[in-house]
Amino acid sequence: MNSPQIDTFADSEHYKMAAVEDTMFYYIALHSLVEAKLKAVLLKPGSSVLDAGCGTGGLIRRLKTKYQAVHFTGIDLSEVACGLAKQRTDATIVQGSVLELPFNDNTFDGVMTTDVLYHLVDDTKAMREMNRVLKPQGTLVINLPAHPWLWSYHDIAVSGVRRYTRKDVKEKLTQAGFKVSFITHWNSVLLPLIVIRRKWLPPPKEGSDVQTYSPLVERLCRLCLWLERPIMSLGVKLPLGSSVLAVATKLP
Repeated sequence: MNSPQIDTFADSEHYKMAAVEDTMFYYIALHSLVEAKLKAVLLKPGSSVLDAGCGTGGLIRRLKTKYQAVHFTGIDLSEVACGLAKQRTDATIVQGSVLELPFNDNTFDGVMTTDVLYHLVDDTKAMREMNRVLKPQGTLVINLPAHPWLWSYHDIAVSGVRRYTRKDVKEKLTQAGFKVSFITHWNSVLLPLIVIRRKWLPPPKEGSDVQTYSPLVERLCRLCLWLERPIMSLGVKLPLGSSVLAVATKLP
């Protein structure tokens, strides 16, 4: 499929992601948040969910083991990512662009997309495509890297285009035909450490921060992120954090 979306996310990053998605504290927390915000759709037997920019399939892999009555579809532009996703899950995996989704209008009950639009110049077009393939009143859960001032070697290594504010995300979703019901920063407790690592210390030789750490560090980071969950579950919007998470509904 010809598309203005350019796959600059290096194959090496896909392999790194596949190796750590099931164990790294960030992915565990992210996948848990997406699950919680998509729960109403996931608990509906026979519902259909699209992972737009599924990468190596870690999010689908996690959810599919728990929600076997849900039909999951993943799409990614990268041949390498799709190949890895097919190895790691038996969900339907399609190679294609989130800017030109190869699905009919009003197909899915839910769409989830994590740290994907961050790589696109025309992210609003991708949001409109997600709106198009959602059924009326369908749910979108979206996660994106936060705070333009946090731009660093990590964003360059993974071919990012921009980082977002909550205002950015809400405005773009509204323009794409969504009603935003919840939007918050998260990964707030660890933000000071992230700032020190990315803004003050030399870049790692590996390029990005996608890696697992020692068991003790992983446990401590998981605990920090777990402490944020009860606050967000009450509808409290965290003002700072390395990521921004939004839940939106397709307007009828």
